[in-house]
Amino acid sequence: MDNLSRGYREAVPEDLLRVMDTQDTERLAKLLADERIDAVIHFAAYMSVGESTQVPELYFQNNVSGSLSLFEAMLQAGVKHIVFSSTAAAYGIPERVPITEDEPYAPINPYGESKVMVEKILAWLDRYRGLRSIPLRYFNACGAEPEAGLGERHDPETHLIPLILRAIRIGKPVTLFGDDYPTPDGTCIRDYIHVSDLAEAHILAVEYLLNGGASGAFNVGTGSGHSVKEVVTAVERVTGKKVPHTIGPRREGDPPSLVADSQKLQRTLGWRPKRTDLDRIVSDAWEFAQKGNS
Repeated sequence: MDNLSRGYREAVPEDLLRVMDTQDTERLAKLLADERIDAVIHFAAYMSVGESTQVPELYFQNNVSGSLSLFEAMLQAGVKHIVFSSTAAAYGIPERVPITEDEPYAPINPYGESKVMVEKILAWLDRYRGLRSIPLRYFNACGAEPEAGLGERHDPETHLIPLILRAIRIGKPVTLFGDDYPTPDGTCIRDYIHVSDLAEAHILAVEYLLNGGASGAFNVGTGSGHSVKEVVTAVERVTGKKVPHTIGPRREGDPPSLVADSQKLQRTLGWRPKRTDLDRIVSDAWEFAQKGNS
């Protein structure tokens, strides 16, 4: 189900797509009941940190109100299991890295705050309404499934790997934000997780809930970090081309390092990231980009 405001009709087989909005509670409830849905995976959020600081009300309307409408529809239809797309932005600038799930909420932008609000709503609905939920806190989702024609397509694009690949394709330098962080090479370190590993975590989470598993939040990351400069080097290695780039000032609120401790997910759901090699991630993204998809 998608309202296609930021999605692409061709990304989903026509017979599977239902076009509607998360705010349409009654239609959603009818859809869930008519299709005899057992569980929901909820990705329907706006996700640009920068945009969320410009129009916070848009993010609370879509991400929080939309989620609440969906939860109400689920309760009306008797659907009691949901996997929620959450984020490492819930932690803000963490005190410890790698980050464990017991790190306190400390969002520093409206996007992160909107996800925290939804996690808190889910916790109360679990306690008083029996709605079982697993928020999966994504780190830097990336890569692609080029054979399926699926990859990153954001407008505007804000993610590092597609921006670097676009710079190679069009010859216009990409700006790298900050090279004076307290990291080995001065650039930010992030935990890059292949989207296919991320997808597998969702499948395991749904199965866990349907088999009677308890609600709980899980980090989804590889447990190892790569700097921005290391990503640039990997792109040059995979593509055989130099990355045109300039160094800009730091972006406000960018933590020096965000790396997940995903041991809880591995221990509880039996999940293992299989596509952790940075070159593999870049190679898949490059194959998708070369098809004119970014």
